[in-house]
Amino acid sequence: MHTRPLGRTGLEVPILGFGASSLGAEFRRVTLAETIASVRAALDCGLSLIDTSPFYGRGMSEVLLGIALEGVPRDDYLLCTKLGRYDLAHFDFSARRVAESVDVSLHRLRTDHLDIVLCHDIEFVPMQQIVDETLPALRKARDAGKVRFIGFSGYPQRIFRFVCDQTDVDCVLSYNQYTLQNTRFATETLPWLAPRGIGAMNAGPFSARLLTDAPLPGWLKEPEPVKAAARTAAALCRSRGTPIAKLALQFSLAHPGIATTIAGSANPDNVRAWAAWAAEPLDEELLRDVQAIFTPVRDVGHVEGLPENN
Repeated sequence: MHTRPLGRTGLEVPILGFGASSLGAEFRRVTLAETIASVRAALDCGLSLIDTSPFYGRGMSEVLLGIALEGVPRDDYLLCTKLGRYDLAHFDFSARRVAESVDVSLHRLRTDHLDIVLCHDIEFVPMQQIVDETLPALRKARDAGKVRFIGFSGYPQRIFRFVCDQTDVDCVLSYNQYTLQNTRFATETLPWLAPRGIGAMNAGPFSARLLTDAPLPGWLKEPEPVKAAARTAAALCRSRGTPIAKLALQFSLAHPGIATTIAGSANPDNVRAWAAWAAEPLDEELLRDVQAIFTPVRDVGHVEGLPENN
């Protein structure tokens, strides 16, 4: 698996990382055997950056990862977890909870340090707290040797400048905003992050199943014109013998300014397929045709979090 530098951290991260949200049974029930097989497939294929959160499965993802990684040399993988979001509507970015959350994650993941810790989905709270309280508390955990690098994650592009204009972070994670249909992370934010040496991480290349052949879930928030365009694009890809998911993943991986793209599954066959796709060339003609379908809805998304944070 090819790697890229993560900003100024000194870390070399795989262009494709393993997302562990599915291990928390966020989308379906999973077994311990599936969990272990998926994690081992990821490591075997070079997806050595593993991304999780106490929000995923309300702790289940971290616990199962700790089991699945038992006996794997700690230098063989990088762990990224998060804090601050613990349920659908439960957020706590206080300094006290930061310290507790780091220690709980260390215990669940059965490790003595976390490579990256991100403040999770900060658009749902008044963001000045992240600057004034949460990140300073995370720096204390870093100074104590529990955390190596710190940052934050979220959906609206405004959040990145709001925080980084006021304080320093090592990296950020954007989700569902560098895809075949929505490239706002690249057009609005990457040119601003790069000269500051802030590492750019991208999650959700399939945009919550929008860019797959799976039935679109009822909870998908994208507007109907976006969904219709995605269905048309998926049909075109099928007619050319390529799953739209393959094109979507390859497109996200190709951007040189994005250090890593996170994709997750509790199915080891999916993980192995993604690794194979990552090694194959992008079909430029198909990409142009799909992008033409998405032109009328380019960068159309939805509001996430507090209105003032969008």
